[in-house]
Amino acid sequence: MVYFKSGILIVVKEQTDSIDNELLNLLQSEFPISEDPFYSLGKKLNIAESEVISRIQNLKNINYIRQISAIFDTRSMKYKSTLVAMAYEDTNVDGAAEIINEHPGVTHNYKRNHFYNLWFTLAVPPNSKIGLENTVDILSKLSNAKSTRILPTLKLFKIGVKLDMTGKDPLSSTDEKFYGEENISKDYDLSDVDVKIIKEVQEDFPLVSNPYAQLASKAGVQVEDLIKCLNNLREKGVMRRVAAILHHRKAGFKANAMGVWKVPLDKIEEIAPMMSSLKSVSHCYRRPTYPDWPYSLFTMIHGKTAKDCESIIKSLSDMSGIKEYDSLYSSKEYKKTRLKYFTTEQEAWENMQLKEFGNVISSNN
Repeated sequence: MVYFKSGILIVVKEQTDSIDNELLNLLQSEFPISEDPFYSLGKKLNIAESEVISRIQNLKNINYIRQISAIFDTRSMKYKSTLVAMAYEDTNVDGAAEIINEHPGVTHNYKRNHFYNLWFTLAVPPNSKIGLENTVDILSKLSNAKSTRILPTLKLFKIGVKLDMTGKDPLSSTDEKFYGEENISKDYDLSDVDVKIIKEVQEDFPLVSNPYAQLASKAGVQVEDLIKCLNNLREKGVMRRVAAILHHRKAGFKANAMGVWKVPLDKIEEIAPMMSSLKSVSHCYRRPTYPDWPYSLFTMIHGKTAKDCESIIKSLSDMSGIKEYDSLYSSKEYKKTRLKYFTTEQEAWENMQLKEFGNVISSNN
């Protein structure tokens, strides 16, 4: 496809080649924190810096890459977050999702094949006037949910989506290093400069030779100070990494399954690291159980097909010995974005709800 943009001829290459796929793997793993990141990527691929930038632009044009930005840990930022499951009549799910998506702290929202058919992630800032539980209660009322389950992370064993675009890794490939509970910052207090920098680097990076210089200028700091800040935030566990986030389906990973496991509590510390070791498992959490929800361990799995996901889940069952589990597939994606930190949108949403639900919130508190 060829078109003009701002008077410039743009050639869009619809198909990826082996270099694109190697580049996508590198971008998901770790975007360099240096003054010449695209040059560094080019050295690894034996191509010029300009070609790296051109290829990334094309991968954005064909919707393989959502954005390249810093990825932060919500709890390290003192935000409160949770996974929420809600149940609706099937005909009401789309409308409910629209209402829930209006909350700026909702980042992922999917319809899944279960009685609890709407699943979303929610985060509220440390200065929230309403709080996490009251926010869930309001969303449940606004969307007329039949039933709601709050499923916060009790322990993080693994987080980090890295899709193998080269096809070189078999489904049984293992991970040796990933972000988990031990990496979360428990006591780091962000400075005013940290916050200024975070506001900029959480946005999509510009495709210029030194993107950090442009981001530093926007934050009102020197590029050396911005790079030093990011390395410090990564070392402290506040920032997980700088990386590309892909459009999974467009990139060929058309299926994702939430594997939920009925693991005895005294076995979780043994089973969870075992499951986390598979590259195909991008997330692994311990979450609370309920009388109608006995699953204590959650794993997120991405595959090119549902058959791939089922194969991985079967492998997890075989290796762990856990036979009581379920696979919840997403049948519709309503929202998928990154949480924006230190913005005013959540405060505006809360102020609007306080006018209607203020009395209920006060009684709950």
